[in-house]
Amino acid sequence: MAADFGPETTHDRTAAGYDLVVQRLIPGYASLARLAVALLAASPLASSTGSEVLVAGCGTGAELVEAVGQRPDWRLTALDPSAAMLTASRLRLGEEATIDWRRSSVEAFDANGRFAGALCVLVLDSLPDDGSKLAFLTALARSLQPGGQLVLVDLMRPALPLLKDQMADALLAFQSASGLEDDREIVQSLTQGLHPIGVARFTALVNAAGFGDPARVFQALDYEGFLLQRAS
Repeated sequence: MAADFGPETTHDRTAAGYDLVVQRLIPGYASLARLAVALLAASPLASSTGSEVLVAGCGTGAELVEAVGQRPDWRLTALDPSAAMLTASRLRLGEEATIDWRRSSVEAFDANGRFAGALCVLVLDSLPDDGSKLAFLTALARSLQPGGQLVLVDLMRPALPLLKDQMADALLAFQSASGLEDDREIVQSLTQGLHPIGVARFTALVNAAGFGDPARVFQALDYEGFLLQRAS
């Protein structure tokens, strides 16, 4: 999960408790990285030994830790526009992990069909649907080999509008029961300015970007995970 907490001088205070806060913020988050890596590791291309895999918006490195643990043979590239998040990831993984660290957005990173697979957890919802989401998805598709797969997890708009208030109340109740009252500053930084979309709009965007129809592989309230494959 990618997030930018502002000036690099604040990253020690915020990144240290980031994963714990997010686990209490998002139902099912503790298993997301493990699930995402396991799904990608079983894909036709990334299942091969020594596959190149992109982690787009690596955040504090949860997906990287799982990737190194499950598939130490993968050649990983960790991408994030935030220097603070890259620093946190590098400290967490240690120097023994062979990872290509890149401070860049996906759109500015010229991968040119290099990767067998990619992981992207809770990044798309931070982008407005003004062409930014499509540009991001198109860049991800372009980074993959034909037939390469992407595991993408995002905050989505409820499929049934009548359930919107109930889902929102349930999420607040989950967060309260998880003990988030003391971390409201971090919670606000993670949840303000988000731009969730519905599945129909998401499908249209991923198709336009060069992926086939999304297959839902995870859901916990409004948080959903999809398996996408670049068209051959």
